[in-house]
Amino acid sequence: MALVPYEETAEMGLQRFHKPVATFSLANHTIQIRQDWKQLGVAAVVWDAAVILATYLEMGAVELRGCSAVELGAGTGLVGMVAALLGAHVTITDRKVALEFLKSNVQANLPPHILPRAVVKELTWGQNLGSFSPGEFDLILGADIIYLEETFTDLLQTLEHLCSNHSVILLACRIRYERDHNFLAMLERQFTVSKVHYDPEKDVHIYKAQKRSLREEL
Repeated sequence: MALVPYEETAEMGLQRFHKPVATFSLANHTIQIRQDWKQLGVAAVVWDAAVILATYLEMGAVELRGCSAVELGAGTGLVGMVAALLGAHVTITDRKVALEFLKSNVQANLPPHILPRAVVKELTWGQNLGSFSPGEFDLILGADIIYLEETFTDLLQTLEHLCSNHSVILLACRIRYERDHNFLAMLERQFTVSKVHYDPEKDVHIYKAQKRSLREEL
């Protein structure tokens, strides 16, 4: 499920997660995300990092037309949908328990001519990687997926499997706790990592990572 690297403590902050619909204007479309905190918790609400990453894509920071992309721990699928609207062929993934909810949001928001470019597929990190070809994707996207330390090794294994030498990883998150720094340190052992964006209002960072073999070319 989409995992969250921070806690909302203010009552006003939590209220927005209990709204049945969250509406966004992105990629020249109005996207209405159905939320269901009571049934699915963190996987069924839109977190700030997803909005920041979707906006970053909308800014044109990455060439998406014709790009093969995957979103990990997609939750509501906002980031993957925006990537599809911007021209990418996107595989939007999460654990099995969240798939029907994810699929319903994707089908409700993408126009018929865009929908074939977005595939919803099960992916449990470190487990069913055989369903994906090694180095299959040009772009790997993740928002709020580095929260639980027990998932870090599986997530890194998944990133390693999905990446080719030319793939780009974009991870959006808040960095608040020692575990967050620990993940970045683990990521840097296998990938070249740089911070490419920071939103001071939401305190969200976006990190870009590529396989270390590209270090001299960057």
